[in-house]
Amino acid sequence: MSKRTIEFFWDVGSPYTFLASTRIEQLAQACNARAQWRPFLLGGVFRETGNRPPLEVPAKLNYMLDDLKTWAAHYKIDFAFPSVFPINSLIPMRAAVGADTLGKGKEFAAAVMRTLWQEGKDPGQPDSLNEIARSVGLDGEKLAQMAQDPEIKDVLKKNTAEAVERGAFGAPTFFVGKKMFWGHDRIMLLEEYVKGDLPQAE
Repeated sequence: MSKRTIEFFWDVGSPYTFLASTRIEQLAQACNARAQWRPFLLGGVFRETGNRPPLEVPAKLNYMLDDLKTWAAHYKIDFAFPSVFPINSLIPMRAAVGADTLGKGKEFAAAVMRTLWQEGKDPGQPDSLNEIARSVGLDGEKLAQMAQDPEIKDVLKKNTAEAVERGAFGAPTFFVGKKMFWGHDRIMLLEEYVKGDLPQAE
């Protein structure tokens, strides 16, 4: 039997996506599934769906800051909210597409999220991007050039449009076939679904 695929739509600018990124590969392994990391632009999703980021809802923002610390403690991982937020994730997300074409998509994704959510550095800055690229065995200058390639830009746009068309309205978003799960706290349900312990979507 072929492995099921878990599509993981991610944007580095989402702290809850960072939390999910620390669990998705472990989950896939436990389910004998394959995790497919798909970069998309959360800002584009918000624009297309009319959703609003937490920064625009003060009560939601205050809750989120404490909630993130609680989840990080639960997962036993380091977490530091960056001094500059939100960041413009366009360049690092384009670079993520480039890294994926070079066979280093997952490694780059994990490194770029650690840079923002554990080291507190903007991964879109040239020095940070170079450092991230080198850490996964890629050439930073080449990756920066790839981020300006029309084909790379188009992949990111298409990923974003596809996610919205399939029902996404935020990040992280997971798809297993037609079934969608939103939010890192759906990881438990996602695992049960992939294992076949929950009713399957037709």
